[in-house]
Amino acid sequence: QVQLVESGGGLVQPGGSLSLSCAASGIGFRFYTMGWYRQAPGKQRELVATISSFRVTNYADSVKGRFTVSRDNAKNTVSLQMNNLKPEDTAVYSCAARGPSATTFDYWGQGTQVTVSS
Repeated sequence: QVQLVESGGGLVQPGGSLSLSCAASGIGFRFYTMGWYRQAPGKQRELVATISSFRVTNYADSVKGRFTVSRDNAKNTVSLQMNNLKPEDTAVYSCAARGPSATTFDYWGQGTQVTVSS
């Protein structure tokens, strides 16, 4: 059974930092591309960052220079370090996994709320 479990969300003031983590089980983690998505109320889900099995990273323009995605294959975890947070970063953040031969993200976590507010 595949499980992706996020942690680390919460309330932070503008300009602050948060680190999200996603623990994966039931997949060959080191072969998977991992992604972070977010969805704000009333908005479509958007891709925030991805990291491939070769540790190649991609970011949405809105978070470049502020967010960093990383992975630990020994612990089957992927992390998202978020710095200089803005109110518009408020959303439910979910991690996702895409298999080596897949074209879409197949597995999803339940999400964790990030709220940026003073």
